[in-house]
Amino acid sequence: MKYIQTMSKFSFFGSFIFSLLLIVNCKTAECKSSNAVFDKFSPNTKEYKDELIKQLSKENKAKLTYWMSAYWKENSKTGTPLEHIQVHLKSESVCADMILVITNSRKGIETILKNQILGYKGAELVNLQFDVVQDSLHTEFIFREIDGIKD
Repeated sequence: MKYIQTMSKFSFFGSFIFSLLLIVNCKTAECKSSNAVFDKFSPNTKEYKDELIKQLSKENKAKLTYWMSAYWKENSKTGTPLEHIQVHLKSESVCADMILVITNSRKGIETILKNQILGYKGAELVNLQFDVVQDSLHTEFIFREIDGIKD
């Protein structure tokens, strides 16, 4: 009987520690934007994306962190399905969301896409690399690769 009580205490303690770690991990991606453009526009608008490019150009890329937020598919204008991921990004001075289109490369995120981010929401995407395609009508962030995933 004493063994069962001891195991129950360990089980409760383990669950408590695990919950605490989840809370701490989730809080690492939280931040508040103080940018009026980010507050006014949605991350899928040209205005938001152009402002994000402007802000990122001032940043030390090594200090940026990216956190998995969402995944979805939608048809392009030609009817071809396009995959998208949305990430929270933050640094000392930027807090924003970024929507990336997945085109040719899936390097490092194959498992995330296969599972449609189940189990990866809130995970850090290490060294996210992307390209920017921009003209007068559209701005897109195109996923290139990541070096790893930190849960």
